[in-house]
Amino acid sequence: MATQTLLPPGTESYDPRFDSLILFNAELELLADGFRWLEGPVWFGDHQCLLFNDLPNNRTLRWSERHGVSVFRETSDYGNGQTRDHQGRLITCHHRSRCLTRGEHDGITTTLVSQADGKPLNAPNDVVVKSDGSIWFSDPLYGLINDYEGGRQLSEQPAALYRLDPATGELNRMASDFDGPNGLAFSPDERKLYVAESGAPGALEPRQYIRVFDVSEDGCSLSGGGIFHKITPGWADGFRVDEHGNLWCGAGDGVHCIAPDGTLLGKVLVPKRVSNLCFGDRFHSRLFICASSSLYALFTNTRGIQRP
Repeated sequence: MATQTLLPPGTESYDPRFDSLILFNAELELLADGFRWLEGPVWFGDHQCLLFNDLPNNRTLRWSERHGVSVFRETSDYGNGQTRDHQGRLITCHHRSRCLTRGEHDGITTTLVSQADGKPLNAPNDVVVKSDGSIWFSDPLYGLINDYEGGRQLSEQPAALYRLDPATGELNRMASDFDGPNGLAFSPDERKLYVAESGAPGALEPRQYIRVFDVSEDGCSLSGGGIFHKITPGWADGFRVDEHGNLWCGAGDGVHCIAPDGTLLGKVLVPKRVSNLCFGDRFHSRLFICASSSLYALFTNTRGIQRP
C-alpha cells in the first residue's frame, strides 16, 4: 500500500527510500505524442537531444528542448533498443535486418553482427555497453512474429542473451534459458547484470520477471540468473539503473523503481504502458519515458549511471 508523503501527483511511495529520489515540485511532463510505439531512448548530451525510435513507423526521431521533435532518420530498418559506445557512436538493434549496427562519426553505418553460429539472429531488442567496451544485447523473437514491427520472418535461433567484442567480432551466447529476454542493464559496479524476462511471444500470460546474473571478474561469463523481482501489472520491459543501484523499469502502469535488494520502492504512474526509458538532460537526472504513442519526462533527485 502506498504511503502518504509529500510527493507530486502521479507518484506512489511504498518505501521511504523512494521519497528522496522524487522532487515534490517536479511533475510528469508530456513532451510529444501522436506516434505509434516508442522505443530505444538514448541521450546525446553533446548535442542536448534525445534520440528514440517510432518502431512501427520505421523511423528514428530527435527531441530537444529548443526544437521539439524532428526526424533524425527517415528509415530506421525498424530500430528498437539503442545506446552509445565509449566513442559516442550510436549502437542500434534492428528488427527487419536482424542485426546490430553502429553509426560512425563520418556518417557511415557499420553492421556489427547479424548471425550467430552461421544462422541469422532473431530480432535484437535492447543493448548496453559495458565499461570494457563489450556490447551486450537481448535477442528475442518479438520482432519476427508480426508485420507491425518489421515483418514476419522465421526464427532460426533460440531466444538468447549475447556478448559481442566489437574489437575482434567475437560473439558469445551468454544465456539461452529465456522465453523472451528484453531490457538489460548492469549494476553500477558491473558485478550484476539485470535482464527482463517478458515471456514467450503470444503467450496468454507474460513472465513478468527481472532476472539477475552474477558477472565473472573477467566480465566474460555469467552465473546465477534467478528471479530478482516480479513486475505487476504488465511485464518488465526496458530499464535503467541510477547512481544508488536502483532499477527504473517500464511496466504496465508506468515506471517502477526497484531497490538493489529487489524491493519495490515506488512508482511513477504514466497514462500509457511504458516500453523503455533513459536518464539524460542536465546532470543526467531527467527521466525520459517512452510510453506507447507518447514521450514523457520527469526531473528526479537521482542521477542515472552514465555508461558510456
